[in-house]
Amino acid sequence: MTKCTAATWMTVERRLHALFTTKPLLSPSLLSLSLSAMETTYRTQPKEPNGRTRIASLSEDLLRNILCRLPAPSYACATCACRSWRHICNSVLLSRPKLLSSLSLNPNLQAAVEEASEKVLSEPIRPHFVIAFVGRKFSLDAAHQFVRAKFSTKIPVITCLARGIIGKDALSNEFKEWNPVIVNAVENGEVYNSLENRARGIVLVVGFLPGLKVNAIPLRRVIQGTYRGPAVESFLDDIKTYTASVSDCTSPMGIVMFADHDSAMGVVLEKMDFALGGETVVVGDESGCFVFSTCNEDGSRIEGGSKELSTSLPSALQRSQSKQTKGDASESNIFDAVALVFAKDRDKPHGIGEIHLDLALSTGLSTVGSTYKAASVRVTKDETPERCTWLTARREGSPQSLDGQSLLSDLDGQMGDDNPGGDCYIGVVKQRKLSKAGKGKLVSSFVFHEVISGDEEYLFVGGEGIRTGDPFRFYIPSVKTALKSITEVTEELQVLKNREPAQVFGGLIFSCCGRGRSFFEDPNVDSSAFLENFPDAPLAGMFCMGEIGRRPWAARKRIGELNPTNACLHAYSTVFLVMSFAPEPLQL
Repeated sequence: MTKCTAATWMTVERRLHALFTTKPLLSPSLLSLSLSAMETTYRTQPKEPNGRTRIASLSEDLLRNILCRLPAPSYACATCACRSWRHICNSVLLSRPKLLSSLSLNPNLQAAVEEASEKVLSEPIRPHFVIAFVGRKFSLDAAHQFVRAKFSTKIPVITCLARGIIGKDALSNEFKEWNPVIVNAVENGEVYNSLENRARGIVLVVGFLPGLKVNAIPLRRVIQGTYRGPAVESFLDDIKTYTASVSDCTSPMGIVMFADHDSAMGVVLEKMDFALGGETVVVGDESGCFVFSTCNEDGSRIEGGSKELSTSLPSALQRSQSKQTKGDASESNIFDAVALVFAKDRDKPHGIGEIHLDLALSTGLSTVGSTYKAASVRVTKDETPERCTWLTARREGSPQSLDGQSLLSDLDGQMGDDNPGGDCYIGVVKQRKLSKAGKGKLVSSFVFHEVISGDEEYLFVGGEGIRTGDPFRFYIPSVKTALKSITEVTEELQVLKNREPAQVFGGLIFSCCGRGRSFFEDPNVDSSAFLENFPDAPLAGMFCMGEIGRRPWAARKRIGELNPTNACLHAYSTVFLVMSFAPEPLQL
């Protein structure tokens, strides 16, 4: 062991002595039999005249076993005690990645944050990022401040409002898909069962990913002439610039996105899909509300939130955002989205293995009726955030143009009673010529648009980007389709489970708020595909409205490029981001 000064040894001894002679730094539930054995060993070591054990007499293996059981705050202190302890701590922590998560349904926001953070910080971790999924009855601003106070200001922290939360309960260790839209108050005890408390709760996710660099990059809203919308090109440049600064390529391994519900994410994702490399996995929430804090490589801080929060952000956040705004082309305090970017670290320490990010998707939509082609198309030009498209269409092979009522009547006649919920979408195949590096290319994509209504002139659907001649079909939610898809995902993850030498260490889940217990009539169905294959790996996430899921190109080709599951923006789906780790091979 490295020699330390007498003063340092005294500090080290005091900290180790306090571990066993004062109030434990670990909660009682975490004191295992092995730790008790170590305590016995510690007490039987030779002691100084003052009664303290000589810390230098403890073996490195014993210290390692003690240190790896410390909660994160105490572990951080141990890392600073001396060089030998730092070496041991780093060898414990840096050996493999970690994803820790915890759910709290405490109706008091501060208490919920305390419960969740105490659980995720109950073991050694050096966070690279933090995500907090917060119930809609909680204050998002206040939740972000409570969460951010628990971690270093250099760590990217994203807090988002969730329509429901998914994770393992901090108190009971029971896995829960908590969708307040459908929770039966009587079944969930007396503490958290009131109507007011159903939409309260928090899931905290903390990740340590050695070998990767992680940062939060926002998508700004700009005004340029008549254009008022997301600055997509600048956003993509920021992602590529950051990735190139830390990696040997310009496309990251993965992105977790959180978008404002007023943003035109369909168009954003189409451009991202074309601009990003073929291996980049993208997941997230397309229609929500968020706050984020991050730190640039130069040490400057960026903090902000989505449009809905722009007038209620804490003054410190508003001042921070105002300083970042240059010129009149950008609206200060307004961000359309934020991307948590995962890029390979070109300076990865020797001996660190490889992290892999995989996407799995369960769809819940089935096709109904014929194929149509858009005939006349109009897009609303008002200032409403959510633009919609008005269209008429012709059934494939027919010259007759059908209005909205005719299209919906045709649909009703073909689906009968198969769609009691009434939700409906059109899946549009789009072929567009896009340019990259000055070269044009014809690109095909599949995009869902929600059907709003129809009248004697037009069918009204959400979003924009449809053109005359684009073929489409109608899609409706189907439990049968969803269950079949979950079985397929279970089998897909089984293959991933058997992929040697990679081992899954955690995952994120984004599930449509229309799914859950009311959809399947059973609890935790969406999560079952992951939990059955990886029962010991943390899984956490949210119920949302608009699930982002971009597959790698190789996976798309295997199932057909125009398969609906290859869309970047989904409906009635569940998207998994599966994180696995392959240790570096031993050198012979």
